[in-house]
Amino acid sequence: MSLFDTHCHVVEGVFGDAAEVDATLERARAAGVSRFLVIGSGYGADSAAPALAVASRHADVWASVGLHPHDARFLAEGPGEVPREGLAARLARACRHPRVVAVGEAGLDYFYDQSPRAEQREALRVQARLALARDLPLIVHDRDAGDEVVEILEQEGAFEGAGVLWHCFTGDLRVMRRVLDAGAHLSLSGIVTFKSAAALREVAAAAPLERLLIETDSPWLAPTPHRGKRNEPALLPAIAAEVARLRGMATAELVQSTTENALRLFRLPA
Repeated sequence: MSLFDTHCHVVEGVFGDAAEVDATLERARAAGVSRFLVIGSGYGADSAAPALAVASRHADVWASVGLHPHDARFLAEGPGEVPREGLAARLARACRHPRVVAVGEAGLDYFYDQSPRAEQREALRVQARLALARDLPLIVHDRDAGDEVVEILEQEGAFEGAGVLWHCFTGDLRVMRRVLDAGAHLSLSGIVTFKSAAALREVAAAAPLERLLIETDSPWLAPTPHRGKRNEPALLPAIAAEVARLRGMATAELVQSTTENALRLFRLPA
C-alpha cells in the first residue's frame, strides 16, 4: 500500500501555477505517494477555491475547506470582511463539493497570534459546528493552545462527530494523552526528524498506531536533511521512515497502518 499525504498545501499561488502544482504531484507519485489531501484553509477568507481546483483535476486528490486561525481576523466587522453568519454559509456551500472530505484546518494559534484570540475561538466554534452538521472530520491547527482547543471542542461536541485530527502535532506526551483521551487522531510531520524535537519523538514512539497519520504540511517543514528548502509531498517517505524507526517497526508496516487509518477517517475507498 502506498503513502497518503494527509495534509499538504499544493495549490496555485503557493506552488506557483497550475503546471507546477501538477508537476509537484507527479514527483510525489513517482516517490510512492498515491493519495493527497489538499487543504482549503490558510490563504485568506476564501481558501476553498484553490484546493477544490486541484482536487477537481486529479482523481487521487481530495480537499478540505475551512478558515485558518491566522485568517480569523476576517470575522471582524469591516469592509470586505466576513460576517460570522456569512462564514458558516460559505463553508457549508463548499462542503457540498464531491471532493471535500474534511473541514479545516481550524483551530487556535497562540504562537503567532496573527488574529485576535476571541476571533480565533469563534472561528473554531463555527467550524466545529459545521463539521458536525456535515458529518465530516475536523482538522485541527494548534500552536501553544492544546488544552483550550480540547475544551472548546468538547463544549461543541466535536469528538462525537465524524472524527477530529490534530494535524502537525507538536505537543508532548501530556498533551498527546489529553488529545487521545478526548478521541482524536494525531498526524506527524517532518518536525519529527528535527534534532530539537526530542519531545515529539517520544510522542511518535508512544502514540497508538491506530490513531496515527503522517503528512508533509508542504511547502513548510521539510524533513531533515532537506530543512530550509521547499517541502513537497515527494518527501513524505522520509517522514514515514523516521516514524517507523522511532517505533522500531518496518517502514512498510507503518505506511500501511497510517494509510488505512487515513482512509477510515476520511471515508475513502481502499
